[in-house]
Amino acid sequence: MVFALATLVLLMVTAWCDIATRTIPDTLCLLLLVVGGSTRILDGPAAIALSAATAMLLFLLLLLVYSRGLIGGGDIKIMTAMAVGLAPFDIYRFVVATAVAGGVLAVAYFLLSYRVHGNRGSQPLSLLRRVAAIESWRIRRRGSMPYGVAIAAGGAFVLLHPGSH
Repeated sequence: MVFALATLVLLMVTAWCDIATRTIPDTLCLLLLVVGGSTRILDGPAAIALSAATAMLLFLLLLLVYSRGLIGGGDIKIMTAMAVGLAPFDIYRFVVATAVAGGVLAVAYFLLSYRVHGNRGSQPLSLLRRVAAIESWRIRRRGSMPYGVAIAAGGAFVLLHPGSH
């Protein structure tokens, strides 16, 4: 329970940092690695070894995706760190949930690219509207999509919907 709560908080901060700055701080990756690794160590040496090996395989696969320019380096770091705290089947679920969330995020960005934003009145924009306006501006300039949001959603899904294996 503590692992899930701490991980959810770290994932939310990760998503916010990626939205705000398009970077994922190394500190968040290290904290996620420590929290997840500590939990897997409590499950025994075989559990942490299996998770670490599976996370390394995920890292290598993501490195190929990165070499094609499809994701950022921070995305690789946070996904690998998250994977260390999960059992291998949950790593698979995490990757699939992240891919689905990434698709939803891409559709949202596609729709946002056609929406016109602006503060035409004297009322201040809400935080959500300000973020949407900034994202719309970034989209018009062909900025990157904050995939950390999809990663956080995929991680939250796995933590909040434990699989039966």
